[in-house]
Amino acid sequence: MEGSGRLSAEVSVELDRLLGPVDAVLAATYPGQPRGRKPVHTVYVPADRVVPSLTAAWGRAAREALSAHPPAPFDADLLPRVRAKLDREPIEDLRVDFEDGYGLRPDDEEDAAVDRAVAALVAGPLPPFVGLRCKSLEASTRARAVRTLDRFLDVLLSAAELPDGFVVTLPKVSAVEQVTAMTLLCERLESAYRLDAGRLRFELQIETPAAVLGADGVATVARMLHAARGRCAGLHYGTYDYSASLGIAAAQQSMDHPAADHAKAVMQVAAAGTGVPVSDGSTNVLPVGDTEQVHAAWQLHARLVRRSLERGFYQGWDLHPAQLPTRYGATYAFFRKGLSAAVARLDAYLARRVEGVADEPATARALAGYLLRGLHCGALDDDEVPFDRSTLEAQ
Repeated sequence: MEGSGRLSAEVSVELDRLLGPVDAVLAATYPGQPRGRKPVHTVYVPADRVVPSLTAAWGRAAREALSAHPPAPFDADLLPRVRAKLDREPIEDLRVDFEDGYGLRPDDEEDAAVDRAVAALVAGPLPPFVGLRCKSLEASTRARAVRTLDRFLDVLLSAAELPDGFVVTLPKVSAVEQVTAMTLLCERLESAYRLDAGRLRFELQIETPAAVLGADGVATVARMLHAARGRCAGLHYGTYDYSASLGIAAAQQSMDHPAADHAKAVMQVAAAGTGVPVSDGSTNVLPVGDTEQVHAAWQLHARLVRRSLERGFYQGWDLHPAQLPTRYGATYAFFRKGLSAAVARLDAYLARRVEGVADEPATARALAGYLLRGLHCGALDDDEVPFDRSTLEAQ
């Protein structure tokens, strides 16, 4: 039959044989975005300040800041939604901090802090995501990091199940071998505490130049991510350690410095397609003091949160309860502003209508992900999105 081509089926078989191993590696290495909720922030609290009902206390302090320093740092129509969030779920992701926020203490003092922090967590209630930041695996703090992780799990699992969404943050990662060592440590802990294989996951805190670009000219963070063998739960940018290590003056250290943008862009490319989320860092300009000072800090924080969202970083760090209003206000404004356009474009794509924008499958996935993120964090309500969640997750 003319026009059917001249190649035999053997050519396709030959290509499958050649590319089959590559197909398997790509599927395993770049599985795409996982389903399920992701937090919009992580709250770091020094271990010795973790008390029962911590989340409620943060929500109460955030509401008090809104009341004490009107007007709210976002459009008035968002105020009921933000207040409801502060009542219902003020913290989405909590990290008990045994690193910079806690400092170096005698072993018996840190041991006692572990016990008290775990007791506070067990007393609850817990946010949807929770974990701890141990010290780094650098030589000077390695033994203490292992001791804290071991004791934390020992005390916690003696009183309760390991919470869903539990994760460990590993700071100051500079070498792939440290990630390999952390993976080994998780395996040993799982064996010791009879946890399912792969149950312990960790975030890598990218806050050293060597983690971004190695001496061999390779983007070290990409190698680190894959060295975790599926245990990496996130890449978190460390604003101030990273900036300081580059010699940037304290007054210019910020999430929006060009050096920060470069590091985060490398992280973003390294994580793309792997299912590992990238989190922006924090601002240390806190909303405290008189109303003028609080408003200035709110304005800065809201701008930085919005900037991160626009660049595809849907998570950041918060260090103070009074940052929660701007975290949620800026996040909600971002998702609500784009709601109508996202719904219209996804509806046109699913109906195969040709309208003003010709979206492709990749953009449809981004539109669906946008709507899901808005639903998960409370920016959007189910009755505002004319697609069920299973339809959105299927894109």
